[in-house]
Amino acid sequence: MEEKRGLTGNALKLIAIAAMTLDHVLWILFPGYQHMPWLLALHAIGRITAPIMWFFIAEGYMHTHNFRKYALRLLLFAVISHFAYCFAFGISFLPFVKSVFNQTSVIWSLFWGLITIKLFDSECKTWLKFVLLVPILLVSFPSDWSCIAVMAILYLWGKRESFAKRMIWMMIWTAAYAVVYFFFIDRVYGVLQLMTALSIPLLKLYNGQRGTWKGMKWLFYIYYPAHLVAVGILRLILLGNVGVMIGG
Repeated sequence: MEEKRGLTGNALKLIAIAAMTLDHVLWILFPGYQHMPWLLALHAIGRITAPIMWFFIAEGYMHTHNFRKYALRLLLFAVISHFAYCFAFGISFLPFVKSVFNQTSVIWSLFWGLITIKLFDSECKTWLKFVLLVPILLVSFPSDWSCIAVMAILYLWGKRESFAKRMIWMMIWTAAYAVVYFFFIDRVYGVLQLMTALSIPLLKLYNGQRGTWKGMKWLFYIYYPAHLVAVGILRLILLGNVGVMIGG
């Protein structure tokens, strides 16, 4: 199949990987919530990653041939990534030792976002869907990007008939996360979360094609925990065994 103009899914995922790596390394080189303008600008680039992840969970649900295998693979990925994430940033492997925030990686909320799409795409009664949504939001709350990621994923699927509506709802949920960050963690970094908007022009360029290389899926599954382990080693070398983020 001839590739259309624009960005393939593979290209967008590579952009997400690059932005994520930059963001995570910066947390080690400049730990804590430092406010230098140039550092905030670089962290703003890192905000590109999460929306691309959310977007492709919604896309993945619509295109997967085997939901069960997809969900189980993502769950296994979330478990492995929990240990890598906690090691990377100096967070206890056991949750809630120091905080309710950032207790595990964003992959945990991606998994629950996928489950939530399946729930709302089922024939369950509407009231039951919302009842079941409550425990999903509670169990995903302690992860990076919290239960906000679950809701963003749900709306990226639910509003799939309109790119504009998808992006508006993505920013609405990002704003909710920014408010929590603003009042409970750091005001400047709360505002910084709104830089997820930088992903919108990139997602607009998505041409609906995966790309010619079929190995990107497995590259991401391997790269995500592997780069976190590398970040954790860097943290130990430069800083010792100290936490560098809220929750650490």
